[in-house]
Amino acid sequence: MLNKVITSAFLLTFLLGGLFFAADGQALFGFFEGRYKQLKAVDGVVKIPLDQINDGQAHYFSYESQGKTINFFVVKSNDGTIRAAFDACDVCFPERKGYSQDGDYMICNNCGQKFHSSRINVVKGGCNPAPLRRAVQGRNLVISSADILSGRNYF
Repeated sequence: MLNKVITSAFLLTFLLGGLFFAADGQALFGFFEGRYKQLKAVDGVVKIPLDQINDGQAHYFSYESQGKTINFFVVKSNDGTIRAAFDACDVCFPERKGYSQDGDYMICNNCGQKFHSSRINVVKGGCNPAPLRRAVQGRNLVISSADILSGRNYF
C-alpha cells in the first residue's frame, strides 16, 4: 500500500511538472508566465509601455519570426536610462543561458561575469550583453523588428 502511495505521488509530481513547465523555462498552457513575455510587431515595431519596465528590474521578452525565437531584456539603469540587450553575448551565446539580474548588475549565467546596467548599450563585444537599438517615444519603448532580427544568430 505504501509503495502505491509513493509511486502515485511520484507520477503525479512528474506529470504536473511536465504539463506546467517546458524544458527551457517557458510556461505551457498559460498557467504560469514564463521568463520571456512574447511580443508581436505592429507596423514593423514592438512597443513596450514604459510604466511596465521603469522599475529597475530586468524584464525579459521574446520575439518570433520565421521559426526563430529571439530573446532580449530591458532594464532601467540607475542613471534613469532604459536599456535593451539581447539575452546573449558574443562569447557565451552557444550555451543559451542568458543573463540574470543582481541589483544594478546583469550577470552572465554561463561565465558569471558581471556588467553594470549603466554600461548596457554602451560597451559591446566579449561577454557584454549584445546591445539592442531602442528608442523612447512618448510613453513607450520602441524597438524595430529589424533590429530584433539582427540578433537572430545568437539564438
